[in-house]
Parts: sequence; C-alpha cells; structure tokens
Amino acid sequence: MACEENHSTIQSIMTNLPVDQGGRGRHKCAACAYELGLNAGNNLEEEINLSDLFAGLKESQAKGQRHKSPHAAFAQGYLDGVNMYYSER
Repeated sequence: MACEENHSTIQSIMTNLPVDQGGRGRHKCAACAYELGLNAGNNLEEEINLSDLFAGLKESQAKGQRHKSPHAAFAQGYLDGVNMYYSER
C-alpha cells in the first residue's frame, strides 16, 4: 500500500538522510518513519521494536523520502523528539 500522507513540512529533513535502496527499508516511507521516531522521542520511549514499526510502514516512492533510509529517518526523528521534549519543559 502506498503512503498518501502529506509530509510537506518535513521535506527539508529528508534531504539530509542517507540513501537506502535495499534491505528491509526498501521503498518504506522514510517520512512516516521520521514521524514515528519524533513521537517516540517526544514520549521518551525506551523500548522500541523497529521490526514491528517498519512492518507497518507504507511504501513510498514520492518526493524527498524516495529511496531514503527509514532507519536514519527514525533515528533523526527520535533525536528531534527528545530535544522537543526537553525544550518544552
């Protein structure tokens, strides 16, 4: 199933992620992975199963997330979410 989410607000973040055209992240929506990481980081989640998270990601061949690493996207989102958590307190 293809991702139909509007990820226009995070396209600049996608440009800094490494390319990944193979493995378990192939064609997965890196923008959705980033948003999952952002939420997990903002909630300071400590137990994260990437296999389960990535299994639920939709495919995407669109815009800036095309061929970007969902692993790197999730990690960047998590870091941004943790920073957001602390900046809001």
